[in-house]
Amino acid sequence: MMKIALSFSGGKDSCLAVYRLQQQGYEVSCLITTVWRESNETVAHGEKLEHIEKQAASIGIPVHFIETDFKTYTANFTETLKTLKAQDQMKGIAFGDIYLEGHREWGEQVAKQAGLEAIYPLWTDQQHVQDLLKQFVALGFQARVIKVDPDKLPESWVGRLVDESFINDIRMKNVCPMGESGEYHTAVFDGPIFKGQL
Repeated sequence: MMKIALSFSGGKDSCLAVYRLQQQGYEVSCLITTVWRESNETVAHGEKLEHIEKQAASIGIPVHFIETDFKTYTANFTETLKTLKAQDQMKGIAFGDIYLEGHREWGEQVAKQAGLEAIYPLWTDQQHVQDLLKQFVALGFQARVIKVDPDKLPESWVGRLVDESFINDIRMKNVCPMGESGEYHTAVFDGPIFKGQL
């Protein structure tokens, strides 16, 4: 069983990635979450660390926080991977990116610098992204929208459950159904990877 870490935001993509990786036989031994040094909130969603800690405890995988800033982000991430590789004999680092090539290139670059394999369990063609959202809901994951880009989605969507109604509504918008370009962000509070509802 290949031992890997996962770049983890606490949102739907990274939680679905945990599920996929476990189904594929990987041992996800560590979750990695980047945190802004000044605000002490997660880089991806501006979440409080307590929520990520609760998720990690419920999943049963330890979380490692990387304190960083915009200038040192890549260097901090790479050095942390090298440290974790030496400590835990990790072989790979997984990311929840779906189709944005620039994101994949960055992940493959830092993995290579750390001597790890880059793994993308959700990677798919852009036209199949809606299938990922349907799978997320069908598997029993539960998430709420915690942030939207007001130029792309109504601010009234903050707080919405990601469910069948959400899927139907977002299909009508000219955005990525999974919010791959930051159209919206989520916090997951239940699903098959958790020991109980958060």
